[in-house]
Amino acid sequence: MSAFEYAPAPESRAVVDIASSYGLFINGEFTDGSGGSLKTINPATEETLADTAVADESDVDRAVRAARRAHENVWGPMTGAERAKYLYRIARLLAERSREFAVLETLDNGKPIRESRDVDVPLASAWFFYYAGWADKLDHAGFGVNPQPHGVVGQVIPWNFPLLMLSWKIAPALAAGNTVVLKPAETTPLTALLFAELVQQADLPAGVVNIVTGAGETGSAVVGHPDVDKVAFTGSTAVGKAIAKQIAGTRKHATLELGGKAANIVFADAPIDQAVEGIVNGIFFNQGQVCCAGSRVLVEESMHDELIVRLKARLGTLRLGDPMDKNTDIGAINSARQLQRISDLSDAGEAEGAVRWSADCAIPENGFWFPPTVFTQVSAAHRIAREEIFGPVLSVLTFRTPAEAVAKANNTPYGLSAGIWTDKGSRILWMADRLRAGVVWANTFNKFDPTSPFGGYKESGYGREGGRHGLGPYLVEGSGR
Repeated sequence: MSAFEYAPAPESRAVVDIASSYGLFINGEFTDGSGGSLKTINPATEETLADTAVADESDVDRAVRAARRAHENVWGPMTGAERAKYLYRIARLLAERSREFAVLETLDNGKPIRESRDVDVPLASAWFFYYAGWADKLDHAGFGVNPQPHGVVGQVIPWNFPLLMLSWKIAPALAAGNTVVLKPAETTPLTALLFAELVQQADLPAGVVNIVTGAGETGSAVVGHPDVDKVAFTGSTAVGKAIAKQIAGTRKHATLELGGKAANIVFADAPIDQAVEGIVNGIFFNQGQVCCAGSRVLVEESMHDELIVRLKARLGTLRLGDPMDKNTDIGAINSARQLQRISDLSDAGEAEGAVRWSADCAIPENGFWFPPTVFTQVSAAHRIAREEIFGPVLSVLTFRTPAEAVAKANNTPYGLSAGIWTDKGSRILWMADRLRAGVVWANTFNKFDPTSPFGGYKESGYGREGGRHGLGPYLVEGSGR
């Protein structure tokens, strides 16, 4: 039986206007930067989308000063109920303009439009709705009586979920009464800059949210500014360690959400078709460019062969190609640099003796692409089983007992997430109690909700985002009097 052929179903680019160049967003207005400019490109076509300003230390200083004035004069003294009104307004505007944000996210990042449309933008809106509800209830959040905001928060976000990570950072910070200086990733700044326009539309007081674009030096200037009270970072473990060293000995508070090497653990009694879908979602969602991606599958030895057959058959149905096509499952890798890292680690997997299998799919001539890939006969010593690849590459290992599965799952410097697939609830609870992971999914994977905290252990960072726990890092605990 031949596979279904899908007619192209492209989303329209006309729903979003992309300017040829963008400045910085400081004190409620767009302004020129002093550090030159960077080009942001479409990873699927390599076409230039826009030039964005690079903020230097003087620009960052202007942004921090604007945030400080807004905190002391407007946002800090404002009641929680009034702050909530602005957060609700932002949430509604994100929902109303969701198609515009989804299209821009896909163009700038390379992820499939249906992921931007169905996951990223709705969750971003939901985060603002959720934390709007907390803004007037801080006394009841469990952080003492009359907890206070830190003041000015410096935030640095990654390129894999640009708008969603922005919402994870900004929504709780504003609900707690802080003001923000945010630096988006240099390869994906456009939805953050569109969000700046939305902030203007929402009539948010000037200086409450400031957005400075640039590369690593700009982020370092934000983190290191002496008048930044709290730092929030999502990104690689290497940069997270550098930030921890940079702020050591200062008064700055920090939350760091870093890398991962999650294990998806499949027992012989698991619903196998459901598990296959969970594995696919766990590692091939967003091309595997997810910090909590289930990049290691630990499968009970007795069902290994059947699982691999079914998994390969499922991967053969995935459609790689134009991210703007609503039928596309696998989009483009975000950058040439990231594609090179994925290729290098995959080559290392073969060189070390693992067996490589890639789905048979046509690779477009332009852009950055990598086919869904599975490695079998992997040992825990292989680099592909130890290092975060951050791409659509899955390593399969086996186990015989639950204790062995726990030992192999925990045999990593990371501790961000894990998944358990089994028919036995008691086994799920037993495993979850022993897995050293901040989030453990049971018979599902990669599911998020603003009410639920997210974060890791060990080299996956510290602090939590989401839920009441995600509000705490943006507050100084009250005295209790």
